[in-house]
Amino acid sequence: MTGNDVRAAEPALRGAGRVKAGETALGVMGAAGAGDASGVARAALDAVREHLEELKARRDAVILAHYYVAPEVQSVADYVGDSFYLAKLAKTLPQQTIVLAGVEFMGESAKLLNPTKTVLLPEPTADCPMAHMVARRTVDEARAAYGDDLAVVCYVNSTMEIKSWSDVCVTSSNAVKICRSLPQGHLLFIPDQNLGLYVAEQVPGKHVILNKGYCPRHQVISVDEVLDAQEAHPGALTLAHPECTADVLAEADFVGSTAGIIDFAQKSDASEFIIVTVRGVLHELERRCAGAGKRFYFPATVPTCINMDMITLEKLVACLEAGAGEVQAPADAAAAAQAKLTLDRMLEYAAS
Repeated sequence: MTGNDVRAAEPALRGAGRVKAGETALGVMGAAGAGDASGVARAALDAVREHLEELKARRDAVILAHYYVAPEVQSVADYVGDSFYLAKLAKTLPQQTIVLAGVEFMGESAKLLNPTKTVLLPEPTADCPMAHMVARRTVDEARAAYGDDLAVVCYVNSTMEIKSWSDVCVTSSNAVKICRSLPQGHLLFIPDQNLGLYVAEQVPGKHVILNKGYCPRHQVISVDEVLDAQEAHPGALTLAHPECTADVLAEADFVGSTAGIIDFAQKSDASEFIIVTVRGVLHELERRCAGAGKRFYFPATVPTCINMDMITLEKLVACLEAGAGEVQAPADAAAAAQAKLTLDRMLEYAAS
């Protein structure tokens, strides 16, 4: 199978990639429309699926994908979810090779939790800027100030090194629950200031110290564009991710992780929703709500993650064909052990 074969298949499942500002995307398989071009694309997609099955069998591999990657990549994955789901799942799968269609920190986390397995990234250069947005001195100064009554709470969207400075990891799915459960009275929340502020509001009994990191994709979502979308769709509920700024979250009817947003929309009796997070979630929203007559809208500047967009179907196939993009075991074994401990603690707290 050639790169041209894979590229021919991509249009058949690229509906969510074509969403226009303020409008819902077309359904997944209907995105290419009727006609010969659609038939060719679908036939090519079937060939890609068959080829991937052969490659997975050859390498004893499983494909995990984040909700933010392209819809065609989600469609061929074995499992699709948010960061917490993927981290938890990675520890339970029997396959020896984990292909993680996500950004670099996700591959690092999967390797930390599965040190004896092979972890492959289809695009190893796909990084998360926020994952680097904390200085060691910020952690050291907080520990010096508060001693044993401080817990360093690290958002999973962080590098292995930053996790190693911390006490426990969290995701947007479980941050409030875990922070509420911690025995310490003072919490340094790194690296995301917006999620940290949201947690502080939900856990008023804790003293939450914020760091100046942020997700560049959520940080730039404008409250004015959210208000414009609400004016254009007055019956729609607004569902927002806690990486958004506080003024945006104040306008939301529901605040939650990507998985939380999807679950809320699926279970809600409402028929229209304004989605305030990266547009990749639209694929799963439309799949889960198919046939329910639900419509999804975005702010005029549709949020997109340029790093997740780097992960293509073609790169996924190439990764499995060559065994490329392998995540290496960290050189600093002590730091890796501490970073793994923060992830293990997250899974323990989340399960309690």
